[in-house]
Parts: sequence; C-alpha cells; structure tokens
Amino acid sequence: MDIRAAIADERRRIADLVGSLEPRQLDTPSLCGEWTVKEVAGHLLAAVSKPRVSVPKLLISSGFRLHRANARLAVLTAERPAAELAQGLRDNADNPFRPPLVGYPGQLTDLQVHGQDMRRPLGLPHGLRLERLKVSLEFLTSGRAYGFTPRRRLAGLRFEASDLNWFSGVGPLVAGPAEALIMVMCGRTVALGELDGPGVRILAKRLG
Repeated sequence: MDIRAAIADERRRIADLVGSLEPRQLDTPSLCGEWTVKEVAGHLLAAVSKPRVSVPKLLISSGFRLHRANARLAVLTAERPAAELAQGLRDNADNPFRPPLVGYPGQLTDLQVHGQDMRRPLGLPHGLRLERLKVSLEFLTSGRAYGFTPRRRLAGLRFEASDLNWFSGVGPLVAGPAEALIMVMCGRTVALGELDGPGVRILAKRLG
C-alpha cells in the first residue's frame, strides 16, 4: 500500500465530509475531548498548513505547554468558514510532512481516528478501508505509538480484528471490527460495546 497516497485520500475524504455538513453538525461535540466536529477539522488542517497566528506568541501565552498551544491553534483555525477548512485540507492533501517519532503510520492513524471522532457522533458511516485500518492496528500495537496509546493500556491482551486476518498479542481476548479496535486503543470508550472477549473488561478498567 502507498501510505502517502492513503494519507492524501483520507485528507480529501475529511475535506468532503466537512464541506457537506450543516452548521449544527459542525458544532456537534466530537469524541476528541472538548472539541466540536469543526474544531477537529481545524486541528487536522493546522497540522499541515501555515498558521495565521504567531506560533511563538501562542506558545508563550500557553505557558510553553505544547499540548495546550496545539489545542488553542486548532480552535483558532476552526474559526475559519467550513468551506475554507475543507479547501485547506484539499490543498494540503499531498503535503509530504512526516511527523517525528510516529512517521507516516502515525499520521494515517491520526486521520482515521479523528475522522471517526467526527463521523461517529453524527451517526455517519466510516467508509474506512481495511488495508488502511490494518496499518493503524500494526502501528498501535507496535509499542511505538507515542501520543496515541500508552503501552500499559494494551499490555497482556490479545487483539483480533473480526473483519481482517489480523491479530496481535498474548492474553485475554479483545475482538471486534478493526475500526472499533483502533478507536478503543486510542481511548474512545464509546466503541467498547462493539468488542467481545474476556479482555474487554480489563481494557475498560484501564480506560477508566
């Protein structure tokens, strides 16, 4: 699979999604913290586009806390009209930026998970491709998914995708659709009910 082509396609799919939503849908709370659906789109665009605010000033006003600065940048970016956010994602679809540490697999996973942070609260089908979900499953269980899932969350469990010929780990079983697996691995408890196996209860406790 051409992972950069997959990343570009996921950006375009999210652009199409954002461009199709009504104001009330854009203002719907997402599955990602306190962000709305539109603010998640702002986060995805901010990651690859030139900011319209001074990043050093934003970092200083955020107490030099990078996570807080990134969150504020997402909100500021989301103040743009939805059509502009969508066009920005299309314009940056082929952006070659490669995140440090997590690389292109992390970037593809970020797009797939955040896409679901937007679609799930709106009751929209995900349309994600299984071969791309498999890349994310391999990444999340690699022990190198920094910022996505801590190692202790998945330790001592066996994961199996019911719609893929894929499994990983040894221990009590957690089984279900690949999309639900990646969402839970990334802390989205809303998908726990879609998983089966004796390991689900253990995973739920770890997620709090």
